Amino acid sequence: MNATVNENCIGCGLCAGTCPEVFHMGDDGVAHGSGIPEGQLEAAQEARDGCPVSAISIEE
Repeated sequence: MNATVNENCIGCGLCAGTCPEVFHMGDDGVAHGSGIPEGQLEAAQEARDGCPVSAISIEE
């Protein structure tokens, strides 16, 4: 599973705070996703669902 953040990201940091194992804030001021480690899918989905601009996708 992989989490991606699209161009709608406003850099609020909610995802990185909710699931730092998957999301991090880049030097460009926006969030970036990565592969979802085992046991982190629920936290990644919580971050996706909490995103105020719906910028996160989770795909296999």
